[in-house]
Amino acid sequence: MPKLKIAHIITQLELGGAQENTLYTVTHLDIRAYDCYLLTGKNGQLDNVAVNALGAKAIFIPSLVRSIRPWKDLLALIALCRVCRQEKFDLVHTHSSKAGILGRWAAKIAGVKKIIHTYHGFGFNEFQKPWTRFVFTWIERLTAYITDTLIVVSAENTKKALAAKIGKPGQYVVIHSGIKVKEYENVSIDKAMEKKKIGLPPGAPVIGMIACFKPQKAPLDFVRIAQLVIAKMPRAEFIMIGDGELRPEIEGLIRKLSLSDNVKLLGWRSDIPAMLKIMDVCVLTSLWEGLPRVILEAFVSRVPVVATPADGIKEVVEDGVTGFLAGFHNLPEFAAKIITCLEDPEKNRTIIENAGKKVSGSFNIDIMVQDIAQLYDQARGNE
Repeated sequence: MPKLKIAHIITQLELGGAQENTLYTVTHLDIRAYDCYLLTGKNGQLDNVAVNALGAKAIFIPSLVRSIRPWKDLLALIALCRVCRQEKFDLVHTHSSKAGILGRWAAKIAGVKKIIHTYHGFGFNEFQKPWTRFVFTWIERLTAYITDTLIVVSAENTKKALAAKIGKPGQYVVIHSGIKVKEYENVSIDKAMEKKKIGLPPGAPVIGMIACFKPQKAPLDFVRIAQLVIAKMPRAEFIMIGDGELRPEIEGLIRKLSLSDNVKLLGWRSDIPAMLKIMDVCVLTSLWEGLPRVILEAFVSRVPVVATPADGIKEVVEDGVTGFLAGFHNLPEFAAKIITCLEDPEKNRTIIENAGKKVSGSFNIDIMVQDIAQLYDQARGNE
């Protein structure tokens, strides 16, 4: 049986779960059965990783950018179409909102036989202006007609998409976003030493957030929550791992609230398993999501989670059972539940055990790759 020639298309290789999982998929599919390419915009933090892993099969499209730029978007569509025609891909698998639209239409125009898209999250959400949301939803509805299979990372995402009249039930397949479970299990570190390295007192409780600093993640909420918690627990320390467009606003708010001694911005880091191990609580204030990997990573690391009920989050975080849920922008509720985590170790132990059981099985990244490969084989068989 000949190899299946596949192109994965993603907007940009920034640091994030969708990007890391896509790279892992492309580099871990069986090379005897699949010939994988990766098409992406430039200037992502993971560009060099892609080049080192894929060589010439990592193809950069400079006009493929995250923001809406009509002229660049047209150039990106033409470039993607040209590559699809030249390489004669059997299957195109798109990721992220911008590449998901342009990549699928380029594949259709180029005559690619099978088109698959993964929703790692949606380009539309309840926090947008009604007209913006309507336009983005309408574009997704239209593009679903030319898509053979729509992968979602949680069952909640299927419900949301169908409620928005995007695609049909038979198009949807749930493949959970996977993590490298072994990297987070049984991590052995000297907590006092790790805390000292980043300027934290050895005995202080640590509350952390790992996320890109963009509106979707509502990182300014995390700073305001810190102020409320510190008012009741002055020794609490807050760390933010990540970076992005909202960093200047975050820095300004920290100064305004006089939190510079208690809230530390650590930037992007490569030692996330160790950072999770020094946390007493992991927080995520997202307004919308697919299924954020950091929650699964915290579960495996035995760190209690306090998060919003955004999309796929509530599929894994059951309030009071596997973690805690707090309402969008509900700062007092977040603060109260963080304090509960810090003050009730017995409840924490039960929650941590429940959360660990939740992750076992389909949330392993290698199982995710196997499920995707099975989907590709089904597409091959349906030709």
